[in-house]
This record gives sequence, C-alpha cells and structure tokens, in this order.
Amino acid sequence: MLARSQFRYFSCLITRLLLLPRSVQCLWCIRARLVRFISCVCNSSNTFDCAQVIFDRLHQTAFQGSSLARTILGSVDNIKSISRNDILDYISTHYTGPRVVVAGAGAVEHEQLVGLADKAFGALPDTPASGKKVAVPPATWVGSDIRVRDDSLPQAHVAVAFETGGWTDGHAVPVMVMQQLLGQWDRTDGSGANVSAGMCRELAEGNFVHSAMTFNTSYKDTGLFGVYFVAEPNTVFNATAVAMHNLARLATDVTDLEVERAKQQLKTAMVMQLDGSTAVCEDIGRQMLTYGRRMTPAEIYARIDAVDVDAVQRAGMALIHDQEVAAAGIGNVHEMPDYNFLRRRTFFMRN
Repeated sequence: MLARSQFRYFSCLITRLLLLPRSVQCLWCIRARLVRFISCVCNSSNTFDCAQVIFDRLHQTAFQGSSLARTILGSVDNIKSISRNDILDYISTHYTGPRVVVAGAGAVEHEQLVGLADKAFGALPDTPASGKKVAVPPATWVGSDIRVRDDSLPQAHVAVAFETGGWTDGHAVPVMVMQQLLGQWDRTDGSGANVSAGMCRELAEGNFVHSAMTFNTSYKDTGLFGVYFVAEPNTVFNATAVAMHNLARLATDVTDLEVERAKQQLKTAMVMQLDGSTAVCEDIGRQMLTYGRRMTPAEIYARIDAVDVDAVQRAGMALIHDQEVAAAGIGNVHEMPDYNFLRRRTFFMRN
C-alpha cells in the first residue's frame, strides 16, 4: 500500500494451513520483485479521481519546494523511465533494519513470528550499504492556493487546510478531537440535515454541498488539518465561508457539549477502525515506526479523556488563528473565493 511517508506490504493466511513461514518469505520476495509492479503503477496513474487529485494539489501548494509536494505515483513518463537499477538503489538505500517493522495480528505465535522475521530480515543492514544517507529535508509550509478550473466537470472540489505539528506534536490528540467535532456529511446519508456536528448541519441545511469531510493527515514533523467538500458551482462561495467560519471558531467558540460528543465519537471511530487483523497489524506497524512503541487502547482513551475545551482552543489558537492557510480547487471553481478571503477568515474581528 502506497503512502507519502510509509510503504506497507500485507499478507493474510489461514492458520490451519501453517503457511506463516511461507508468508514471511513472500514478504521478503516482494522486496526483490518491485520491478514487476511498474505496469500496475502506470495504470493507477492514468486513472482520474478528484478526491485523490485534490489532496495531491493541496500538498503541491502547501509544501512547495519539498518532497511532500510531489504526488505519490508521479507522471506516467517518470514511472516508465524507472530502471531496474533505480529500484535496486532505492531498496539498498531505504530498506534498512531501523526503517522496517514486521508486525503480526490474529492467530500468530509471537516467538515463531520473531524467529521467521529474524531469518528473513535479520541480514538487513543498519545503514545503507551504498553509504548514502537518507536525506529528510524539512517540509516548509507555504500559505497559498491552487485552482484547476474545468467547467466541464459538474461540481467543484475544494479543500482548505492548516499546518499541524505531526504525530508527536503536543496538539495531536486535540486535533483528532477537532476533526470529530467538525465531522463529515454526505447528502446520500439517511440522516438528512439531522447531524450533531454544527458545520455539517449548517452546510446541509443551506444545501451548500453534496458532501463534506474534515481531514487530519499527519507526518513525522508536519501535517494538514482542514475541510474538503464537493459543491455545486453556485454554492462554492457559501460553502467555503461556512467551512472557514467553523475552522476559525475552534480557537474561541467551542462548547463543553461539542468537545464531549467529539471525544466519544473519536473513541468509537478508533475502535471501529481496528475491526480486523489487517487493520490491527497496520496500526502496530505504523505506531512502531512513528512512536517506537504501540500505545494500548487504554492509554489512547486516557489521552482523549484529558482533552477539554481549553485544550481544543489552545490547539485552535496555535494552528488556525491568524495562521497561513492552504487551499486547492478542482473543477467548476469560478466562484471559489480568492486567497485574501480565506486568510482574512482565519480569525474573528470583535469589539
């Protein structure tokens, strides 16, 4: 599975067939056969998904001049130009011991998995064999916007975001609560406009959007928090105004009831995400790479319970209030407000 900061391989097997040794060996073999996947990546790069493209564009404008600004797949020409030596050089540079986690979940014997992982991956060097160092330049946030106007598309896709501090930032958990507080909505849902999240209810009652979602994307030392919505061309302005108002009020006008509801929804969402061995396995691997350990559900719940209105407003004040905003629009975006409109609405003017 491709991602900007991690690359994940999965293997699911039936316990009674005792295929765990072969499964671990297959994960090792995949490492040596990445060349065969170039044609698959080319096919994926040729598909057009507005939801994926909008976030590629958002990264492109928010992290200008850094590696996070690049798309995950790249252009077809670049993909086809990759040679076998390029892939082998990448593997020898990036696939080192400290950067690899072998995780298992479900009916797995820990000692057996450790032994198999050591046999298959134990020879990985601690440093790149070529002597190269993996450069991780800082990702600089740039307040900006990008618009790809295409009036042939029936709707406008718009995303606005603010920079966060990444996985280990002190505001990480409050930002997760903020994501649930703003919520998500789709007009195909059976609830209609009867939703608890104030922003989504306002968007639904005004018939401003087809769908809206709050996103929170985290990386090692940075991230994006914001709102993505799909709207009719003549409601983009109103939808943007509602989204910016609700983002800005996180720094000043959050209630105890909203925070408590969001905390309970966050707990439920985190448990529901771990609904199978594949999801649990991915969670273990991600946390090991990110934190160096796996936090138990009890610890995560305790961190969520510690969030209150003050914590949310502190996070909102640090990340949103009078801060640079990044925005991206694709489709029929002729009514999308300009950057000055967005920047001005990152704070309230009050007597």
